[in-house]
Amino acid sequence: MSKVLSAVAWPYANGPRHIGHVAGFGVPSDVFSRYMRMAGHDVLMVSGTDEHGTPILIAADEAGLTPQELADQNHRMIAEDLTALGISYDLYTRTTTRNHYAVVQEMFRGVHENGYFVEKTTYGAISPSTGRTLPDRYIEGTCPICGYDGARGDQCDSCGNQLDPHELKDPKSKINGETPEFIETQHFFLDLPALADALTEWLDEREASGTWRPNVIRFSQNILKEIKPRAMTRDIDWGIPIPLEGWQDNPTKKLYVWFDAVIGYLSASIEWARRGDDPEAWRAWWNPASDSGEEALSYYFMGKDNITFHSQIWPAELLAYSGRGDKGGGLHAFGHLNLPTEVVSSEFLTMEGRKFSSSKRVVIYVRDLLSRYQPDAFRYFVASAGPENQDSDFTWSEFVRRTNDELVAGWGNLVSRTATLIAKNFGQIPPAGEFTVEDRRLLDLVEGTFPAVGDLIAAHRQKQAIGQAMRAVAEVNKYVTDSEPWTLKSEDQRERLGTILHVLAQCVVDLNLILSPFLPFSANAIHAVFGGTGEVQPMPRIDEVDDLDGGAGYPIITGDYTGARAWGRSPLQVGTPISKPTPVFTKLDTAVVDEELARLGG
Repeated sequence: MSKVLSAVAWPYANGPRHIGHVAGFGVPSDVFSRYMRMAGHDVLMVSGTDEHGTPILIAADEAGLTPQELADQNHRMIAEDLTALGISYDLYTRTTTRNHYAVVQEMFRGVHENGYFVEKTTYGAISPSTGRTLPDRYIEGTCPICGYDGARGDQCDSCGNQLDPHELKDPKSKINGETPEFIETQHFFLDLPALADALTEWLDEREASGTWRPNVIRFSQNILKEIKPRAMTRDIDWGIPIPLEGWQDNPTKKLYVWFDAVIGYLSASIEWARRGDDPEAWRAWWNPASDSGEEALSYYFMGKDNITFHSQIWPAELLAYSGRGDKGGGLHAFGHLNLPTEVVSSEFLTMEGRKFSSSKRVVIYVRDLLSRYQPDAFRYFVASAGPENQDSDFTWSEFVRRTNDELVAGWGNLVSRTATLIAKNFGQIPPAGEFTVEDRRLLDLVEGTFPAVGDLIAAHRQKQAIGQAMRAVAEVNKYVTDSEPWTLKSEDQRERLGTILHVLAQCVVDLNLILSPFLPFSANAIHAVFGGTGEVQPMPRIDEVDDLDGGAGYPIITGDYTGARAWGRSPLQVGTPISKPTPVFTKLDTAVVDEELARLGG
């Protein structure tokens, strides 16, 4: 068994998250983490709210709040939404904790002492109307390399190359459309060229492993072709101070939000350990494997617009901190830090054929969705039709169809009629008589679905995994139809009736476990229907905690997931009472489609 780090993208605190966000990082990471726990691995799932950067200042101004007040408000909202969606974090924290500040500043000092920061004069973008620094991502123009109209100031999404805002042709501010002014300013640049060989070697090893999604590995290797130093500090008054003499007291110079955000995976792991019994426990996931030979694996979940930061910037920071680039260098307090095992990037989710846009009302926030629909209905949609390896479109008609035709009529119907038949005829799980060839075939098919689905989840092929599970559901439904247990009414048919219902109960209990990483809420409800405790999948909770180092308190997501059931068949307990069930899934009226489209403005 392995130590498995599930490093989940950090939602940005400038507003509530919409369903496109959680389709990329939330549901896929939770399905993977829940399965890996069931498979016996020691999982540490961490993330938090990303709370620094100019967009926070802009949003705070618009809301009439201070940046900290806005961050507090949105951190709580995002944490509540992710908990309601069932995302099973061991720790979901935030980047404004004193622990995070200390970890980020230690990483900066280590990289600096090893020689991988270069001080350079560059150009900063300033808003002429406000005098405020414009973040790279808030400037758009024409890419000087490929000519794409719509390149951002930090990166062109068309050709994948890194950019500087002043390199764009006809640059414009996304905030108000004005042309920014560019002024000379002094900053620290991460010396990526000095780390290029080490990055190339690592990516080549990852390609040879054959585990990365082809689009991710190709994109990651491509951006190394034009590698150049990248600024890691900014002219801004909201962020983490630069921990060097002559810089740390400058109120307008802070660390770049993306430098500090990716370090959050490490700082959250350290905070998790500090809140437990062993403050050094985080090292089992971050430092090389111990003499015991136990692997330490790490999987990073995000949308494709963040690949650059996770397959280049973050690995470069890790390499530089450990002195593994061309300039060498020594180890520091955190030691030799592991590079990502895999960057698991999803593509984009659109909505009704259009890109998500809050300003254009092409959006549905997680909170709004969950106020009207079951979380497992949305989780099912993402798992079966989400943007795993290509862009996908969320439409209300498809959401209703999949909920009604697959969840309700397929899986929910199987659960309901199995429990109803047992309750009506026996009131408890009956013993099995002699199995027929068809009985054994079905039992073997369902049991064989455990390794088939598990291997697919472990390989981040969740669409295929849930498809495999639902094909098994269809086979069991066919068995019900073919065996017609409702026709077996005489006393001499009772043993056969009991055997059929025993087989059905075993299959439903097995399939409930198989589907539980995808559908944790309904899995617990179905477990209770079949006489269990209703705790197949432990659920996350929100705790109010104090800052470990004396700052203000804040909410975190955490949970005790040690009670997750083991992956594999558990024999039925004959005699377990079964009562007539209530529907687990809610069938949706087709009028929902028109209602929701009306909310979008047609």
